[in-house]
Amino acid sequence: MFVEEILRTMDTALNRIHICLDSLSEDQVWCRLKPNMNSIGNLCVHLAGNEYQHFVSGIGERPLVRQRTLEFTSDRGYSKNELKELLNQTRNESKSILNNLIEQDLDRQVKVMYSLEDWNRMKERSPEETDPWYSRSIQVILFQVCEHYGYHTGQIVLLTKLIKDIEGSITGYKH
Repeated sequence: MFVEEILRTMDTALNRIHICLDSLSEDQVWCRLKPNMNSIGNLCVHLAGNEYQHFVSGIGERPLVRQRTLEFTSDRGYSKNELKELLNQTRNESKSILNNLIEQDLDRQVKVMYSLEDWNRMKERSPEETDPWYSRSIQVILFQVCEHYGYHTGQIVLLTKLIKDIEGSITGYKH
């Protein structure tokens, strides 16, 4: 039940991202409102990378192919349709792994790997944090990735509303 609720919540967020992408031009998707802010395109690439790293690579034990730093520095690397496809493809890969979990799996510890470059660029680290990975239970990973996805989806919705005056609701709620 927990896994199904995580996926339902993340699918709701993904639908909101699709509405935003469909409402914007290609230029608007990659617009940075300020130089130190991410574009909607960057946030979409980041969400796909984070989900893949934790669900597909971490839980599913598939190879890590993420280049986290590039998610924030790339500019116009994908069209709107390519971003939607990247997010959808990642979700489908995640579902193929998560739908096979059983309740006893939720307590299993999983190692989430990073490239050494991304590990060191993400944040300041203590001298003890030299290995580019961390370990968490699957349940904690599911919760963290879902919360992260919702956080950035909120940013995407807000940026969309700031960039373009949209009639109707993106989230399905009137306010």
